[in-house]
Amino acid sequence: MLRYVSLILFAFLGFSNNSNAQFGFSHEVGIIAGPVAFQSDYGERYSLSTNAGNTGIGIGIIHYMNFSYEADCNCYTPETYFNDHFKLRTELSYNKTNLEHLGEWVAPERTSLGADQLRAMKGSTAVTNIGMQLEYFPLSIRDFTATIGSLGPFVSLGAQFSYYNAKAYSTLGPLGTPLTTFPKYLTPTDGRPYGFSTEGGSVWSVVSSVGTRYKLSPLSDFMVDLRFQYYFSNWVDGLNPNPDIYKENKANDWLVWFNVGYIYYLQ
Repeated sequence: MLRYVSLILFAFLGFSNNSNAQFGFSHEVGIIAGPVAFQSDYGERYSLSTNAGNTGIGIGIIHYMNFSYEADCNCYTPETYFNDHFKLRTELSYNKTNLEHLGEWVAPERTSLGADQLRAMKGSTAVTNIGMQLEYFPLSIRDFTATIGSLGPFVSLGAQFSYYNAKAYSTLGPLGTPLTTFPKYLTPTDGRPYGFSTEGGSVWSVVSSVGTRYKLSPLSDFMVDLRFQYYFSNWVDGLNPNPDIYKENKANDWLVWFNVGYIYYLQ
């Protein structure tokens, strides 16, 4: 997987360098990091304790095409609405979250076998993402670039291709038996013998963000960004109870990621 990602990055950078000379834009690079809240089939959906407990960490490197400025001539590009309000963001990121059942059904006062099975069930998912987003800045990018201490709010929309590695296990013993596994996860689903799986796979996702930049210096910005990412699969977390039987688990996996970042303008 890493080999394919590297090939994609080299191809993109080569395209960027060639395109820069033809179309006129500058480059920005940066790093991002922050907590991830993974919304999965572990625990109760929409439960505050589950959302707060099943959190991980994400990191990434980002690249921007800035259409308002042309590095080759150290000058602004022709002033158009698109050039002054949009940037194209490319990203390679990684996040990992440890997962467990939290909420009402595993409360300490519940002492049934089912509650014990849920408490003992653990999991994790590690996801590598690569993709693009088109960022829209409602305020002028040129005005922001020229003013130290200014804010540059933005919203974005894009798509990413992701490779995930999910794991599921129980502290009671191997999953897949009535002694260790809650009944809903013993039901076959989606061509698999159970409603859980330890596997790796690939999936597409849609990404949307809202955030702002803060101008630190002529060549650097600080950024905060709140992201919503929706995967077109329900196996990213390793759990997928049969949605035809268990209607409460029909939604695909998704996450919310709050990150902070540092962006540097290349000359």
